[in-house]
Amino acid sequence: MRPMNGKRIFAALQPVWIVGLLAACGPPPVDLVLQNGKVVTVDEATPEAEAVAVTGDRIVAVGTSAEISEYIGDATEVIDLEGRLAIPGFIEGHGHFAYLGFAKMSLDLTRATNWDEIVALVAQAARDSEPGEWIIGRGWHQEKWDRAPQPAVEGLPLHESLTRVSPENPVFLTHASGHASFANALALERAGITSETADPPGGEILRDEDGNPTGALRETAQRPVRAAIEKARASRPPEVVMAEALRAVELAGREALAHGVTSFHDAGASFETIDLFKQLAAKGGLPIRLYVMVRFASNKEMAAKLPEYRMIGFGDHFLTVRSIKRQIDGALGPHGAWLLEPYEDLESTGLNLEPVEDIEGTAAIAI
Repeated sequence: MRPMNGKRIFAALQPVWIVGLLAACGPPPVDLVLQNGKVVTVDEATPEAEAVAVTGDRIVAVGTSAEISEYIGDATEVIDLEGRLAIPGFIEGHGHFAYLGFAKMSLDLTRATNWDEIVALVAQAARDSEPGEWIIGRGWHQEKWDRAPQPAVEGLPLHESLTRVSPENPVFLTHASGHASFANALALERAGITSETADPPGGEILRDEDGNPTGALRETAQRPVRAAIEKARASRPPEVVMAEALRAVELAGREALAHGVTSFHDAGASFETIDLFKQLAAKGGLPIRLYVMVRFASNKEMAAKLPEYRMIGFGDHFLTVRSIKRQIDGALGPHGAWLLEPYEDLESTGLNLEPVEDIEGTAAIAI
């Protein structure tokens, strides 16, 4: 057998030497260690553990506290869970991130048990607001009220009681689903909605027996009021508008993280909102990971802009934009879902919000 030369001996021994060195020194230290907890991994091979080692945004190892202690270095942050539960972050499957933040800055109607409570909340807001200032609220749901409003049309109140407590402030209160809203007299006026206004395609203006708007607006009938709100917002200095948008992102992130949500499927954002998300992601300013669907754009605009806006894992994996949100009908709660037969409590089959041909055009663009 021919003897090895020096290079061959070194090449043969080098892997053994490296393995021995690593065994002697242990694994490299990590950024963060969680120990002494109950760690649920959602991994069938190791469903539970006591500790986790993390570097950057990656889990390096899970195991017992003794095993993971080998990953602790001088700069490692160590958190003693003291027996607490640690789980992977939740992923919100369908939400509206910016709207969540804006909702935190408006009246919370989710806990109102009847229409009278909502009127009282608006009355207090009107006392605290300047004349002409919009009062915005969200979260009411007539099916959760402890008593039906009187008088009512199709189970929804008339705006008179709301208008009495807010005569100098336009009021716009959105249903929990987002598919219907309620407006007072001044908001209807600002939106140009009168007894002569026809129902828009895909929307309905509820009316009393004399044909006057009750204040309840289904689906696309909300758009004139939303346009009036946006017009009022746009009239403010740009720095004020930006500050409000940034505040909405901050509040939405805080709300999500408080409930363990670390990733969020944003079911519909405008190109303008995506621009803001991208600016924040580029400098590490997004509080959670976002998967965003493009919305509020025509097929012509999407055909031109989608190639530029499609992004996967931008900003250290904090922003992905690779879906489009369209909807052919509304929601069941406010009677906007498009049915084959009429609702049991209403002589209506719901509403078709967007033409089938237009949605087919969107699908072609997406492909």
